[in-house]
Amino acid sequence: MADDDAQVPDRMGDPAHWATGRLLSTAARLVEHAWDAHLATWGLNHASFAVLWMVERGPLPQRSLATSASVQDQTMSRIVERLQRLGYVERARGTDDRRQVLVSITAEGRRVRGLAQDERLAEGLVTDAVPDPAALRRDLLALVRQLSPRRGGPA
Repeated sequence: MADDDAQVPDRMGDPAHWATGRLLSTAARLVEHAWDAHLATWGLNHASFAVLWMVERGPLPQRSLATSASVQDQTMSRIVERLQRLGYVERARGTDDRRQVLVSITAEGRRVRGLAQDERLAEGLVTDAVPDPAALRRDLLALVRQLSPRRGGPA
């Protein structure tokens, strides 16, 4: 290693020197991993847990679930297939349009969602780590609204 290299600080390893986007992405992944570890108790992850929430009020078309979750149809199909194997959801063909697949939560899915929804844990992952959780929430909401394609932001 050259002497000049020894003088260069390790800016890539120190998060204080990272770009804001990299910090946000890394923080989101860390929170997601911690939440997934909690949900794994029931064979869930953040994506499958969100599906249980979306179908809580009644059956929804699988394609609508994919759109709401901002994932490809094939990705949602795999998520729903796994939830069905676990006994948490059921799929049925639409009565008006047989091409449509409707996803509904089962009694077991509702029970598991209730057990897994520890909001104190989910919120605590963030609120325990930052000095002003309300400000962070407000800023994240503004960011999501600004960048969301469904709200007129960039596609």
